[in-house]
Amino acid sequence: MAVKNTAQVIIGGKIITLGGYESEEYFQKVASYINNKIAELSGMPGYSRQPMESKHTLLSLNIADDYFKAKKQAEVFELDLQQKDQEMYDLKHELISLRMQIEESQKQAKEALEQKSLLEGKIKELEKELDEILK
Repeated sequence: MAVKNTAQVIIGGKIITLGGYESEEYFQKVASYINNKIAELSGMPGYSRQPMESKHTLLSLNIADDYFKAKKQAEVFELDLQQKDQEMYDLKHELISLRMQIEESQKQAKEALEQKSLLEGKIKELEKELDEILK
């Protein structure tokens, strides 16, 4: 069973205690992401003059935007992975088919060589018979 962890992080200059089943390192990473978003928004003109509620709304919108963009990218990657899996599946089956064709061709070539040897033997026999008849 997973152990619940807590960690103190600094977000927006305030110490906050986070709790959950993730590691402390994960909590710090989340806090760092939030702080970077706050810093990014703080660099925008007029942001500092906004009321705290508007700042929180803008922060939430930016985080939601990042989330949906990441989700869309994950979907693209998943689709690409599925296409690659299908291509690999098709290539494996093509490889198997080609191997079977090669084996069949090798078998036919062997049979053709055996047939050739038999026919060459018959030719020699017929040439001997012809030589005896002509003598």
